[in-house]
Amino acid sequence: MPLKSSYSDQLKKTDQSLIALLSDRISLLASEQPSLDEQLADIAPLLAQAGIPESVWADVVKSCHASLTPKSATNHVSPRQVTIIGGRGRMGRLFQEQLSLVGHNVSVLEHEDWEYAEQLLSQAELVLVSVPIEHTVDVIKRAAKYLAPNTALCDITSIKIQPTQAMLEHHCGPVMGLHPMFGPNIKSFLGQKVVVCPGRNNDSFQWLLDFLERKGGELIVCTPEEHDRMMVIIQATQHFCRFSLGVFLAQARVEIEQSLTMSTPNYRQEIDIVKRLFAQNPNLCVDIMLATEERCNAISFLANTYSRLARLVARKDREALIKEFENTQSFFEEKINSFLQPLNTTALKRDFKPQNIGI
Repeated sequence: MPLKSSYSDQLKKTDQSLIALLSDRISLLASEQPSLDEQLADIAPLLAQAGIPESVWADVVKSCHASLTPKSATNHVSPRQVTIIGGRGRMGRLFQEQLSLVGHNVSVLEHEDWEYAEQLLSQAELVLVSVPIEHTVDVIKRAAKYLAPNTALCDITSIKIQPTQAMLEHHCGPVMGLHPMFGPNIKSFLGQKVVVCPGRNNDSFQWLLDFLERKGGELIVCTPEEHDRMMVIIQATQHFCRFSLGVFLAQARVEIEQSLTMSTPNYRQEIDIVKRLFAQNPNLCVDIMLATEERCNAISFLANTYSRLARLVARKDREALIKEFENTQSFFEEKINSFLQPLNTTALKRDFKPQNIGI
């Protein structure tokens, strides 16, 4: 009993200290709000040393930001007429819910609704295309003939070159490409990244970008070409890595629950990511890997790298493996300070100047 009382008192004291520190943190954020990535980058070594998963700290950071969001800020918007093509899909439904929540008038056009396309599209201020990758360009072409010259047209597909080119070619009005860097299971845009690819008449989208930022989203501006080049690495190869790991774990009949009882924080995080990948629609995952020839080639190159390293392991070539490690170590030491940083979206109000990004 004394031990229980001592434990309770110690826990209460720790909580009181934590509450005081969180209060200080929120006060500091009120004057300046660095991005989630910036906050994690500075603290990541300490988290690793303490054995605290970055996902736990990210939740704390997001909650601190949420406490600063004025509850009434979203209640004073000028309602916009929005039509989401594919609005009953999971991502389309997320945008429909979030836009409707703040007072915008959102209509949905699905594949069985094209007889009402003129009614749903011609009066819209914004048309948002949210359909599977393989249908995006065809849907843009089909929808464009119903749009008024001042209708803002954008897509939220995970590739940007072809959709943006199609929108610019088939619609004479405002055009922009967006790529939400998250899945449809999120509850809000707080702490989530959205890549923005300006196309034409960017000011027509400023209300939408302001909405995303007010909801806590982080906007990153780049050209469609930069986006697609980056997504080969950020998305396609990562999907393949985790897809492969999941297939391996299933084929090996690994006891996942048992492994988690003695796991490191990094292992638990990786298993959580794999679990979330396989909770998605399989068509979405596969389409992301197969979307472009560049993605297929990069995945093939990655697979060849795995095979080459696996042969070194099979031969127990310790010296060669250490050499591979040291070469890669040098690469990261050289590149660590030149990673892509998010751009301020006020650049959209000026002449857009693309970054020079190479992989």
